[in-house]
Amino acid sequence: MGEPATLRWLGTAAILAIGMTAGGYLLGNGLLRAKDAERAVTVRGLAERDVTADLATWTIAYSASSTSLAQAQDKVRRDTQAIEGFFKDLGFPAEALQPTGANVASYTNEGVTTYTVRQRLALRSEDIARAQRAVARQFDLVGRGVFLEEGSGMSYTFTGLNDIKPEMVAEATRDARASAQQFAEDSGSGVGKIRDATQGYFTIEARDGEAGGWGMADSPYKKVRVVTTVSFSLD
Repeated sequence: MGEPATLRWLGTAAILAIGMTAGGYLLGNGLLRAKDAERAVTVRGLAERDVTADLATWTIAYSASSTSLAQAQDKVRRDTQAIEGFFKDLGFPAEALQPTGANVASYTNEGVTTYTVRQRLALRSEDIARAQRAVARQFDLVGRGVFLEEGSGMSYTFTGLNDIKPEMVAEATRDARASAQQFAEDSGSGVGKIRDATQGYFTIEARDGEAGGWGMADSPYKKVRVVTTVSFSLD
């Protein structure tokens, strides 16, 4: 084999050796990165908080039926005055009670037409204690000649969620880290930085379950909950 051919062969061998060395290094480095990527734990953190509603809304539906449209309308007007008096006696300002709709329906049976007039009012108040007292005395309306229709009910709402969100997310994250720490101790590792985190949905539910009865299908005592999913690196 001549000298030029020998040099070409040696050059090719050197290039192959360098390529194999570099390839081996990259492969080994990739395995190390993959191994590091496996050293993580994903856990969930929970935060709960008991709150009291700050807004009460009571939808009041009532109606009157008669073969005389004028008489049906007159009965609804009297009922409206009775309802307004009921809330006034409880100390609610007049503007807390507002009409939200009315309609008239009729049907004819054997040549006799009956008219039904329906009215809806809505009470909106931030005085939760007073609203509870109103619901507790709602059957006083029956004594005033007002019969509430199905669909009349008090609804309590908590509107301050945005004020407590940051603290609750932080609390859920701390709870997740505590779970990760327990896992790490069991596996002989330490908890590192957060690799990835997902905030779950906030839910607001009745704290003690739903209460039954007209106007009492909701509770002012709520439980706010959020669950976060957090991935921590392990040292």
